Amino acid sequence: MSGYDTSNIFAKILRGEIPSHRVYEDDATVAFMDVMPQAEGHVLVLPKASSRNLLDANPATLPALIETVQKVAIAAKEAFDADGVTIMQFNEAPAGQSVFHLHFHVIPRRAGVPLRPHSGQMEDGDVLAANAEKIRQAL
Repeated sequence: MSGYDTSNIFAKILRGEIPSHRVYEDDATVAFMDVMPQAEGHVLVLPKASSRNLLDANPATLPALIETVQKVAIAAKEAFDADGVTIMQFNEAPAGQSVFHLHFHVIPRRAGVPLRPHSGQMEDGDVLAANAEKIRQAL
């Protein structure tokens, strides 16, 4: 496992160099809409601390991170009248990690509706903004 790359896209989002549709932020964590959502309401939750993934994260950052994951999952489920919530987290490329900053995917799910592929197709910004507002209202 190599070190943390401060030029990864999530590090740039955290520094405000790239815009995002944020739904939640506190001193330790941030949550924003995934620009290539696999379902309506797909959110990413990150620690603000630099961590490549769960394998190298400072254990002290994890309680606040998991608390935010739970908070956002509850709000997203409510906001999108979902039947459930898928929570995913990947560690290193062979496991599916494509951005090397620790993050959790929080995806509201409806029974019988499959996840869309996590493709290169970006969602319309107005749709992301509206979905972010739904989740902020539920929080």
